Amino acid sequence: MTRYLVRRFLLMLVVLLVVALLVFALSRVQGDPRLMFLTPHTTHEQWDAWGKEMGLDKPAPMQFLIWLGKIVRGDLGQSIRENRPVAEALLERIPATLQLGLGAWLFAFGVGWPLGVLSAVKRGTLWDYVGRVVALFGQALPPFWLGIMLILIFSVQFELLPVGRRGGIDHYILPCITLGWLAAAGQLRLVRSSMLEALDSQYIYLARAKGVSAQVVIWKHALKNAAIPPITYAGLTLAGFITGTVVTETVFAWPGLGRLAVEAVLQNDFPMLSGAVLLVTVLYMGTSFLADIAYVYLDPTIRYE
Repeated sequence: MTRYLVRRFLLMLVVLLVVALLVFALSRVQGDPRLMFLTPHTTHEQWDAWGKEMGLDKPAPMQFLIWLGKIVRGDLGQSIRENRPVAEALLERIPATLQLGLGAWLFAFGVGWPLGVLSAVKRGTLWDYVGRVVALFGQALPPFWLGIMLILIFSVQFELLPVGRRGGIDHYILPCITLGWLAAAGQLRLVRSSMLEALDSQYIYLARAKGVSAQVVIWKHALKNAAIPPITYAGLTLAGFITGTVVTETVFAWPGLGRLAVEAVLQNDFPMLSGAVLLVTVLYMGTSFLADIAYVYLDPTIRYE
């Protein structure tokens, strides 16, 4: 198990290195990076100083190593649009994205798991069909459309919830539902299928034959053995929420990393965009690695070769 985790960690570092190489290559595709900072008042001395600072007087491999060294030290460059360090701007946006992602994850977990268990236990009944309908609509409705409809209904029509932006708890309801709705449907289907497989197992029949109560059979025996695939999916879902909030943050004007990346694209702020891409990659890989660790400890019978 330890050997697997070490290999997984080393693979994560390789992926991060490849992403950094791609980001560096894209920054050079548009030409000299100093052109992004060029203004009518730029002097020749300033131009040469930028070249030395960025290491442009050295071969491309050496430039990459210098740039990578700055990245490792937390120096992501200077934002063109905001005229301040990229790392400073990213650190301001991380809490908003983490809070939104965690809220959406709790919504997906709180809706998908109970409905999935209920749908499996009440197989063939009205509750089962309700669960299937929720899963169907959850996977069929695009997040951007769902967010707009929620705003029109609960904010514009009934004036029950704020339209957007970060604020009190009521500001989190609509964005979290929009972001977590698709994942809730996926959790529901996965929990239902895992529970159905567990309930049809021989050890469940044996437990029932011994007179074990239905609640113990469902919550202790069946759900415990059916929980591993949904928990793994939940960990990857959390990683996706933290890194894939672009649509939701744009619809609700949420001041997070996703909206910052969109603004960087619109303003041609490549240093900010490259910093956001690197940070999102680190967050996603780190969360996925934690999910792998949880999976190993949840099922110690599994052996990774």
